[in-house]
Amino acid sequence: MATPSVRSRGGAAPLVVESISEQLYSILCDRITTGVYAPGSRIDPQAIATEFGVSRTPVRDTLVRLEHDRLVETRPRSGTFVTRPSRQDVHEVCQLRKGLEWLATGVAAEAMPLEQIADLREEAVAALRAAEQGDYEPFFASDTRIHHEIIAHTDNSRLIAARESVEPFVYWLRVLGATGPHRLAGSTRRHLEILDAMAARDIAAAQEAAALHLTEVEEWTLADMASHDIVT
Repeated sequence: MATPSVRSRGGAAPLVVESISEQLYSILCDRITTGVYAPGSRIDPQAIATEFGVSRTPVRDTLVRLEHDRLVETRPRSGTFVTRPSRQDVHEVCQLRKGLEWLATGVAAEAMPLEQIADLREEAVAALRAAEQGDYEPFFASDTRIHHEIIAHTDNSRLIAARESVEPFVYWLRVLGATGPHRLAGSTRRHLEILDAMAARDIAAAQEAAALHLTEVEEWTLADMASHDIVT
């Protein structure tokens, strides 16, 4: 028997009944982190329910989860809004990443196969070339893969879960700030320093480059977001 599904009124992909909340979360998270829903914009739960032909319950559950991720906020007697990231939000996320990824990079510098490191390096260089032509998506994909695989090589389920808990916010910050070619060139330079140190099995150098990278990411993200009047 085919799995029951519901379809968006606007022609979006059908939602499988058994995981409506999960699929709604994925869709709304994507809309927020890619800028379809701008920071500070109001979210209308009834409009979402109508769009996907579902009840308010899965929409409410999804918004609760997005609020836990700090991507939306509920204001008493006003409604639910896409969060406008604060300087403290950026600092906290980057500080957490720095601690986790400093540790993870040290482990990965010993554990990651040299062939995989070389593949990540080649991808990073190709992504920078694409960004210089105005195509930023390869950089975002390469950036995500580098950090994900470094974390994965810790083989530490709790560390991996801690990093995954902020992944939607991390991706959102990548989109909101640090997207100019000069920023991507700076990030790529640090990525290559990290990978080259890992290839040389130089743990200290890899960790130093990782920590410096996150410090720069915080500075660049805040500067870019402030210039677009996004950060509060």
